Amino acid sequence: MTYVTDPIGDLLTRIRNAQRVRHSECEVPWSRMKEQLCEILRDNGWIADVMVAGEDPKKYMIISFNPEKMNLEIKRISKPGRRVYQQVSDMRPILYGYGMAVLTTSQGLMTDKTAKEKKIGGEVLCTIA
Repeated sequence: MTYVTDPIGDLLTRIRNAQRVRHSECEVPWSRMKEQLCEILRDNGWIADVMVAGEDPKKYMIISFNPEKMNLEIKRISKPGRRVYQQVSDMRPILYGYGMAVLTTSQGLMTDKTAKEKKIGGEVLCTIA
């Protein structure tokens, strides 16, 4: 049994690897935070769909990719060994506004644009371009 020390990094790596070999979907172990992150990606059009399957101890997610956006540039920013926090005043557009960052804030997971509107900062999980 292998233990993953960075579950968000594992999720992003599985998505990146599946897209590089041109798979239409991939399976990842389920967690509440991973599901919220994938729902943010789905709502912003980066992936096509997210489905949760399986029973309680062995739940997993099936992530379907958007065929128009098959080569996502996903970058993990905050890692377990080095946390990266950003204030609202320090937030800059990702790829001139075409990309986005996902933050964990006191009000939950949200994109950098939503965090700017609500005027709250947080830990930068990843950027997507």
